[in-house]
Amino acid sequence: MTVDFWILEIDTLIFAQYKNQIMGIVQNFAKEWNKGSDIALLLFRFIFACLLILEHGLPKLSKAFSGDEIQFLDPIGIGMHSSFYLALFAETVVALFLMLGLFTRFASFILIINFAVIVYLKMFVSQSPIGDIEHIIFYFVAFVALFFSGAGKFSLDYTLFSKKK
Repeated sequence: MTVDFWILEIDTLIFAQYKNQIMGIVQNFAKEWNKGSDIALLLFRFIFACLLILEHGLPKLSKAFSGDEIQFLDPIGIGMHSSFYLALFAETVVALFLMLGLFTRFASFILIINFAVIVYLKMFVSQSPIGDIEHIIFYFVAFVALFFSGAGKFSLDYTLFSKKK
C-alpha cells in the first residue's frame, strides 16, 4: 500500500470520529447566520433612520418652531405649508417608527413616496447632476429594501405582531 492510501484512511477515520461535532458546528453557524441577518436589518434600519432624523428631520423641526416664514416647494399641489409639514412628519415621526421597527413596511412606504418625490424634483425638475443627489437615492433604495425585507426579529413589529416567537 502506498503512503497516500494510508493518509486517506487516517483522514476518513478522523472525519468519521468528528463527523457529529463538525455537523453540529455547521448547524450552529447556520442558526447564528440567521441572527446575523436580523442584526444587519437592525443596524440598517437604525442608521438610516438616525441619519434621516439628524440630517433632514431636525432642521425642519427647528424651522417649524423658529417662527420664521416657511419657504418650501409644493410638489404635489397641496400648498407650501402642508407639503412642509408632511415632509417634517415623514422625516421625524415616521423615521422614529422605522428606527424602532414599528409598522416598518408602512413607514418604509411613506418614506419611499417622500424620497420618490424628492428624486423626481431633483433629477427631472431642477435637473441636478447625479452626484448632487446620490445620498437621496441611497435613502430611497434603503427604504425600498426595508419595505421588502421587513424589520427583522430585533424590532417592535416582531415583538408585538409576530406569531412565531
